[in-house]
Amino acid sequence: MKLKVCAVICAAGKGTRAGFAKNKLLLPYEGATVLEKTVSAFAFPLIDEIVITSSETDFAEISAICEKFPIAKTVLGGEDRSHSVYNALKATDADIVLVHDGARPFVTRKVIEGCLESVQSFGSGVCAVDCADTIAVTKDGKIRSVPDRATLRQIQTPQGFYRENLLFAYERAFEDTEARYTDDSSVFLRYCGAPRICAGARDNIKLTYAEDFVDKQARCGFGIDTHAFGKPQDYIVLAGVKIPSESGLIAHSDGDVLVHAVMDAMLSAAGLKDIGHYFPDTDEKWKNADSMKMLKEVVGLLKTQGYKVQNLSVAIQAERPRLAKYIDDMKNALSGALQLDPTAVGISAGTNEGLGYVGEGKGITVNAYVLLNK
Repeated sequence: MKLKVCAVICAAGKGTRAGFAKNKLLLPYEGATVLEKTVSAFAFPLIDEIVITSSETDFAEISAICEKFPIAKTVLGGEDRSHSVYNALKATDADIVLVHDGARPFVTRKVIEGCLESVQSFGSGVCAVDCADTIAVTKDGKIRSVPDRATLRQIQTPQGFYRENLLFAYERAFEDTEARYTDDSSVFLRYCGAPRICAGARDNIKLTYAEDFVDKQARCGFGIDTHAFGKPQDYIVLAGVKIPSESGLIAHSDGDVLVHAVMDAMLSAAGLKDIGHYFPDTDEKWKNADSMKMLKEVVGLLKTQGYKVQNLSVAIQAERPRLAKYIDDMKNALSGALQLDPTAVGISAGTNEGLGYVGEGKGITVNAYVLLNK
């Protein structure tokens, strides 16, 4: 007979360490709330039921999320994580429970299946990974001892057990009003025996602090610009690099069509206005201006919005002049201005096979794609 499996998702906390005004699990994150992404990870055939713990404050909102998952239901949590898990255990009749932090949305099916297999084979399964860093025991601001790193593991969730065993452990734990436990494995260890370790994953991180969310607030932007040949000079400027040419590009500034496309991409990604707003061609201040200096102003403008360029991709369409031997110089100039590693800047150059104004050598068009991060 198939054993019934329940995933318990802990979502009743306040997430005070993140410093947000609401439960961090209910914040938008990569297209959905954190909680939705976590619950989705367990919504597959091996899981028969999902029980999500919630505070009274968040109960209506979390219940609405549950409605998207036919096997999910919400229960009120308790005064701390231990009591919340205990409430969830009483709300299910499953044989096996897999307890998981709602703030770990990157858990994979492979990790979940491995945890379940460990419970079926050994009676428990606690996901863990090796410690990459040295761990020290400290007191009064001093290192007192350094345990052997080979014996240490970073404990994650899910943590799987037979429901009746974990329920027994929590009931015994609550008899000791002074004891505090940060996870289920420590309760199981105290009252049932040594839990079995199973494979976690480096990517199975817990979103705990504000910066864990900020790093993912990425925005992409697209910019395009075109300039025509016809200026009486024997060079063009691309990314601040002078390149010999039969004529220059017509523009109010120095005609750096590449930098103009990049600036528009950056401004677009940040939700700001285009370069015509910030550097109008009716303003004599920008006549024959160095576009690389304009780019630095855009970098500063984005900084005030809390954004920085993460990487950049540029595609140049030009029948003439030939640009291949200048690509590295352009990459280095852009990476310097944007404070990026040169490998984070990609530049390609191609012709238009003789078609259109580019193919006829009448002008140059540049497409730029940029990724910003908070």
